[in-house]
Amino acid sequence: MELFTQRLQIRSLALEDWQQLQKIFIDFAQSPSAPYDHALPTDDQGVIALTNHVLEQGLFFPVFLRGTSEMIGYVCFHKSGEEYDLGYCFHSSFHHQGYARESVKALLQWLSQTQGAAHFTAGTALKNHSSRRLLEQLGFALVSTETLCFHKNHPFTGGRFKLDDLSSLDMI
Repeated sequence: MELFTQRLQIRSLALEDWQQLQKIFIDFAQSPSAPYDHALPTDDQGVIALTNHVLEQGLFFPVFLRGTSEMIGYVCFHKSGEEYDLGYCFHSSFHHQGYARESVKALLQWLSQTQGAAHFTAGTALKNHSSRRLLEQLGFALVSTETLCFHKNHPFTGGRFKLDDLSSLDMI
């Protein structure tokens, strides 16, 4: 699969992408948002194993600036029944430029058109204002909250968001 937006190229993951994923994982591990998510591997073997795992699922999409070979982030989904749970991570050098919104929007539309997907969920820490704002801009609505703790001694309030009406994407 390969999609193009105005500024981005989005395609299916390939095993040879693992080293570029590793750079994103290392960058994320140093970010203020790291305590709000599961730890990602940063060693070669761990990244290769995770790359192989997500390759099997087929819902992991690296994002590149159009015309370049440098991965700037990724968007992924986990399918559970009829719902697709959204995840994403972009290298900090590419934050606050609209790349996450542009790529997520394109993939939501693609999944809707090609897979008949109509129900999407996502989770984020309520303190992660950038992520929360992105979900709300895309039309996701907060449906529940819960206390979570992915890292020792760092509990936080997480929000579950849901999107069932893709018509909001047409306005973005």
